[in-house]
Amino acid sequence: MQNNNPIGIFDSGIGGTSIWQEIHHLLPGESTIYLADSKNAPYGQKSKEEIIALSEKNTEYLLNMNSKLIVVACNTATTNAIKELREKYDVPFIGIEPAIKPAALNSTTQTIGVLATRGTLSSDLFNKAVAVHHQTKIIEQVGHGLVQLIENGDIDSPEMNELLQTYLTPMIEANIDYLVLGCSHYPYLIPQIKKILPAHIKIIDSGEAVARQTRNILQEKVGFSNAKVVKNVFYTNAAPKVLNDILNNSYEVLFKDF
Repeated sequence: MQNNNPIGIFDSGIGGTSIWQEIHHLLPGESTIYLADSKNAPYGQKSKEEIIALSEKNTEYLLNMNSKLIVVACNTATTNAIKELREKYDVPFIGIEPAIKPAALNSTTQTIGVLATRGTLSSDLFNKAVAVHHQTKIIEQVGHGLVQLIENGDIDSPEMNELLQTYLTPMIEANIDYLVLGCSHYPYLIPQIKKILPAHIKIIDSGEAVARQTRNILQEKVGFSNAKVVKNVFYTNAAPKVLNDILNNSYEVLFKDF
């Protein structure tokens, strides 16, 4: 099965580029369109209704550019809106949610930490996942302010380090041995997080799993591209410089008020 249309990816900002990188690494022959809805970041502070409306807006933009499948590269949008997206649009959707399962199954202290947005931690989908692993103690922490600092390009700032110290210290004291990153922005904080966490605590994010699932859906339902030219285009509706910087100025970044 062959399909040369692009893979569409959206996030509440630049964080989903961590997911895009995993997809591009696994599927270098596929063209992609990435939407950074930075104007409306962070989604984690918005109501479920607002998140659904923004997710539908992003989906329709990507469908208008002939996306063959859509990756919701945002934990908050996945946990709050993917059910509604799948019901409304006739295109495969791949979501991202905190990787609680591998952390809970592999934890020897039976205590794991989850750093995520309020929108993700309060969602039905997240709480159903937590309920399945009731034998594991799960320390939940809302990452207030982290997404906005990343969107502002302040990843290495003293303020970022101070927030991370505040959020991670109680988890360390609770004896976690896994930290689940429940927001696609947070992988960009791994270098700082590693400086704070003891070496034995493992960090898990969902990027590789999303890339593998994307490959599976292409194989089973949609079709791979065999186009000679691969095009990766990034759209943002705010702060194109920050998106350019996170991509090392290696790709086409276009400002568009979508």
